[in-house]
Amino acid sequence: FSFSLQVLQLFKTLHRTRQQVFKNDARALEAARIKINEEFKSNKNETSPKKIEELVKVGSDVELLLRTSVIQGIHTDHNTLKLVPRKDLLVENVPYCDVPTQKQ
Repeated sequence: FSFSLQVLQLFKTLHRTRQQVFKNDARALEAARIKINEEFKSNKNETSPKKIEELVKVGSDVELLLRTSVIQGIHTDHNTLKLVPRKDLLVENVPYCDVPTQKQ
């Protein structure tokens, strides 16, 4: 599994995540696009396998954070914000339990 393939997959995944997370927000979509492209461009000549591995880890962590933690907010008036969580963020808020529940 070569680094170039891994880096390309991460690049594509970050852009797909950006499109989902910032959907309908042109300014955020563009800012995220520019940031992703700048980060990859600034490290495109990196040859150290260790450094590339570290950069891929950071990129993967950022993608996970975006996908699991960012919720869009829409200003509905001067001091009201409507949150628009994506379906994949809506999970049951169930307290921790040692014994798994049985699905019927």
